[in-house]
Amino acid sequence: MSKRRESRKPARKDSRNSRSRRNERLQEAREAVFAAIEAHKPFVGIFHTVGARAWVLMESKAMPYDIEVPIEEAAEMGAQRGMKVAVVADRWQRHAQTPEGHLVDVIGFPGDNDVEMHAILAEFGLPYRFEKEVEDAADSISEAIGPEQLKGRKDFRDTLTFTIDPADAKDFDDAISFRKLSGGNFEIGVHIADVSYYVLPGSPVDEEARSRGTSVYLVDRTVPMLPEKLCNKLCSLRAGEDKLCFSAVFEMTSDARVRRYTLGRTVIRSDRRMNYDEAQAIIETGVPTDSLSEAVLTLNSLAQKLKARRFKAGSIEFERPEMKVEVDALGKPVRVYQHESAEANFLIEEFMLLANRTVAEFVAMKKRTFVYRVHAEPDVLKLDNLRVFAGGFGYKVKFQKDVASTLNSLLASAKGKPEYQALENLALRSMAKACYTTDNIGHYGLAFKYYTHFTSPIRRYPDLMVHRLLAEYLAGGKSASKEYYEQEAKHASEREVLAADAERTSVKYKIVEFMEDKVGEEYDGTVSGVTEWGLYVAIEPTKIEGMVPVRQIRTDFFEFDEEHCCLRGMRTHKRYRLGDKVRVRVKATNLEKRQLDFELI
Repeated sequence: MSKRRESRKPARKDSRNSRSRRNERLQEAREAVFAAIEAHKPFVGIFHTVGARAWVLMESKAMPYDIEVPIEEAAEMGAQRGMKVAVVADRWQRHAQTPEGHLVDVIGFPGDNDVEMHAILAEFGLPYRFEKEVEDAADSISEAIGPEQLKGRKDFRDTLTFTIDPADAKDFDDAISFRKLSGGNFEIGVHIADVSYYVLPGSPVDEEARSRGTSVYLVDRTVPMLPEKLCNKLCSLRAGEDKLCFSAVFEMTSDARVRRYTLGRTVIRSDRRMNYDEAQAIIETGVPTDSLSEAVLTLNSLAQKLKARRFKAGSIEFERPEMKVEVDALGKPVRVYQHESAEANFLIEEFMLLANRTVAEFVAMKKRTFVYRVHAEPDVLKLDNLRVFAGGFGYKVKFQKDVASTLNSLLASAKGKPEYQALENLALRSMAKACYTTDNIGHYGLAFKYYTHFTSPIRRYPDLMVHRLLAEYLAGGKSASKEYYEQEAKHASEREVLAADAERTSVKYKIVEFMEDKVGEEYDGTVSGVTEWGLYVAIEPTKIEGMVPVRQIRTDFFEFDEEHCCLRGMRTHKRYRLGDKVRVRVKATNLEKRQLDFELI
């Protein structure tokens, strides 16, 4: 089957320039196909047959050609015409009109919620079920906690301990213990599920966890890194149950200074499972009524001091609300809203940051191979673009030595003003991407010289690697292979990116689905992005973002002014730029492309 995008266009005589552009696009399309073949990247499309031949019809911009597949093999897998399937391109033979490939999964008929969510996972090469071998291996792991399991562990079962998590959480991989010391200091334990005790290197569960790299959080479901017995039962720090942990225990003063700390394996028994709203209610009340509320208030006070000290040292503050989509029992979106973190969230965050930083520094001082979480300095060119853009709003910005302080000052000055979101977006885009590596360069955004991920081994494989390395070094072991762990860190970073892309795609899909019955409705909005092909507009009050294609703006011919990040009318000189207030109408929705189109009013 030929490339449909071109076969549908009527033939016409091209000018030399248009013919050249067409050839460039064809070459880019072919290069994209060869890159996909080399990467074994899966694509999702619709299964189609004509006579004794079969194709997967593609809608992906990344794969502009349909892919022919063996019809007999597809039939054996249960593929039916019109079904969504996942396909991998294998080759593109000389003179063939389309690439050839093979099906890797038959997902189901479009429209069903499970099918659409599984299609997103398949598109990013992410699994959505465990093989029986892995489930059986997890089920066979012993749950016993007796003298043998407690050997060498410090016992915290008589110390006040609790968890604070979202109300709908099922896996609890961190808990906090709190105890007043006689000299006026506090003992604070950050207890993390000891996944490394249960998941042994090279086991079927370990191999699967490594392959996945991370849990994936779609709008309506979690695709866990570990089978349910481990993530929701055995390793989950559920209240009233003895649990094996790996812990960082701190002695802290009332002004949040760490006097000493210990790292090691422990056993705990959580006294209470709290959600963020319950903890926040205690914080807002401000009056202790029992030992638990007293602990929460003291920990919150310490966390606020840790946070203030972190920002004074150069940590960068982005307070972007998280886009949330609420769905019903069938997966249908019923509400879209912005979720903002409260003090209770920051309480937990600060102590997790402290544990991560402490573990990283401990190993770094031993000069051993380790898996760090690093964040490079911002892109200089992008910072300059931000400076020019901010200048258009009257902000005088100079990015010299103290970039973090300048960014924080700029965002603080713009807080509550129409241009704030646009400035924050550009500031975020100037930042490098955090990743895992054995080469420590520090974490720029947090202003930490040493940083790792230690606190979430149930849902992140790098944390599990960190636990294993830490246990080895605490026992006096030699430095691990840097080459091996660098490869593992790179793999984990790649899996993290795929998972994040899948999560964003599921949110985008559900947002478009939420807007399907709102075509024709009008909204106030803010220009949140400007490109050569149009404007992105975030509407009120949900902040849902859609595109106004430049070809749809009929009042003038608009060109993209990259230097000033705006669209400029050639005749009227009308400008559309980030932060501008506009009124839009919902023009169209496209679930297959996860696309939402607006038009300016």
